[in-house]
Amino acid sequence: MEFKEAQLDNGLKIIAEVNPDAASMAAGFFTRTGSRDETPKISGVSHFLEHMVFKGTERRTPLDVNLEYDRMGAQYNAFTSEENTVYYAAVLPEFQNSVLDLLCDIMRPALRQEDFDIEKGVIHEEIAMYQDHPQFCVYDNLMTLYFAPHPLGNEILGSVDSIANLTRDEMQDYFDRRYSPTNVTMVGVGNLDFDAFVAKTAAMCNHWKPFTAERKVEPWSGTGKSQVMTDSKLMRQHLGLMSAAPSCQDDTRFIAQVMATIVGDTTGSRLYYALVETALADEAHMTYSPMDGTGSMLTFISTDPAKTAQVRDIAAGELKKFCEEGPTENELTAAKNKIASGATIKGELPMSRLTAVGFDWVYRNEYIPMQQQIDEIYSVTTEQVLELGRSIKLDKTTTLTLGPLESLD
Repeated sequence: MEFKEAQLDNGLKIIAEVNPDAASMAAGFFTRTGSRDETPKISGVSHFLEHMVFKGTERRTPLDVNLEYDRMGAQYNAFTSEENTVYYAAVLPEFQNSVLDLLCDIMRPALRQEDFDIEKGVIHEEIAMYQDHPQFCVYDNLMTLYFAPHPLGNEILGSVDSIANLTRDEMQDYFDRRYSPTNVTMVGVGNLDFDAFVAKTAAMCNHWKPFTAERKVEPWSGTGKSQVMTDSKLMRQHLGLMSAAPSCQDDTRFIAQVMATIVGDTTGSRLYYALVETALADEAHMTYSPMDGTGSMLTFISTDPAKTAQVRDIAAGELKKFCEEGPTENELTAAKNKIASGATIKGELPMSRLTAVGFDWVYRNEYIPMQQQIDEIYSVTTEQVLELGRSIKLDKTTTLTLGPLESLD
């Protein structure tokens, strides 16, 4: 694999991990904007705008966009997070020029009023759909509980009211403030012709006007609050525990990844053996989420309401014990092997490798070959994991529960 980079006159960065042995290629625009860059008045606009990008341009109708992707046999989509909006597609190498033409074009959407009005209904349906998913509700409300008033506590989807009140002109204004070529990176991975990749992107995007799209980055260590949300229709009690973690820019992020795997991998972790293997919970896992300037560790547990207090206490005890003793050598070795094998298997496909390459560049302006990342994981020691657990106070959590219970006491 060979890393290549270029930059257009307007500031748009173009990077690629070229692999001539791959059978496909993937490309995507990584836009450094998300719900943390919104105000309450336009809550949900980043995600709504993601939908509107597929609703056509001055050159293409919404149907044209879908038909062209389908004719190429592309695997395509987009996603919005608290910090980024990413538009991507994977195709066979012979469709490189065609997919770039389409990707670049839709990044300057028409934002037609008629499409905007129709898509509002789609967003409202999506909000309603996710409200029926307990795990999403726990995550969404826990993020607000943990981060508020930090902007990372903003809701990605927005609310029914914020979407209903959002205007097409407000969306256009947000686009004009956030979608600067200086705030966007074009990323390619796989079997691609980089010179042609740059030439096509330049031909399509050089006219984009650059401007400043700033983001206020502040560290955060959580509120430490607790909240019980009652929903009598649910049969299970869902718990979310969130604690501080290293940011995307922190050198200890590899240590944090190992720690999360030891404590809360979906199989063979401490939480798994303490809660799932003992039939106290049907699900118990921890996820490390590095973000811009801060990060979080999220533990999610699903259990019988009658066992909730016991499960909560056991989980808290496991986190406390880990901060006191740290991992064993056997746990450390198993976690390293899990991460390395997972990264290798995932990295065999350009579509899977795209986000790793893209986010390394977006957050740290660097390219890290996969082997180097694996080497970083294997260099982690038990002492480093213990020290990090203590320094971030892994056992000091913000807690939210959702289910039929009105109280956990």
